[in-house]
Amino acid sequence: MTLDSSLMTLMTHDSLSRLILVRHGETVGESSIRYHGVSDVELSEVGREQMRRVAGALAGEAFDAVYCSTLRRTVASARVVAPGLQPQALAGFDEINFGRWEGLTREEIEARDPELYRLWRSAPPDFTYPGGDSVRAFRARVAATWREVVPRAPHRVLVVAHRGVIVAILAATLGVDPAELHAWRIGLGSIHVLVRNGAGWRAEQADAHTHLED
Repeated sequence: MTLDSSLMTLMTHDSLSRLILVRHGETVGESSIRYHGVSDVELSEVGREQMRRVAGALAGEAFDAVYCSTLRRTVASARVVAPGLQPQALAGFDEINFGRWEGLTREEIEARDPELYRLWRSAPPDFTYPGGDSVRAFRARVAATWREVVPRAPHRVLVVAHRGVIVAILAATLGVDPAELHAWRIGLGSIHVLVRNGAGWRAEQADAHTHLED
């Protein structure tokens, strides 16, 4: 997916100038090892501690608005990171539906659907999860939601979201193919800072996670 002309115009909007993306914390459903997409698992105590560390790392930032998905793990994370703001929950930022793979680990997926697993790991952009969403349609949905947000977004925005959503927003904002972000870990509690640079955008901080280390 590349940045289309309509999104390019929106991304040069005079208001939005600083975007910080944070992936939610660990959940009671072990989101560090399990594929929870639309499953509405709650943030665990470990996840809350991760978000408290994110809040500490971003203590010098001032946010004008915070957006998240409608799923509890991002809403709770947003409230920890930016307690002074009411999170604006958008269904368009909900994670992809993994279908019958919801809640499974990578090893469990490989054991149950070895052929589909091999196809999935080859990362075709048109892959569809069995009984779930297609990757292409999911990314289009996130990009469309982001297009709606940008015109009304204030200067400094925080988005607390899921890995797939963050990849889609990063790709759309930076004007790159999502495959180019493959090397980015985007782990739980990671921080990604984008700043407007003239007519374009650049990554000021990419995939930061040292705040989570002991």
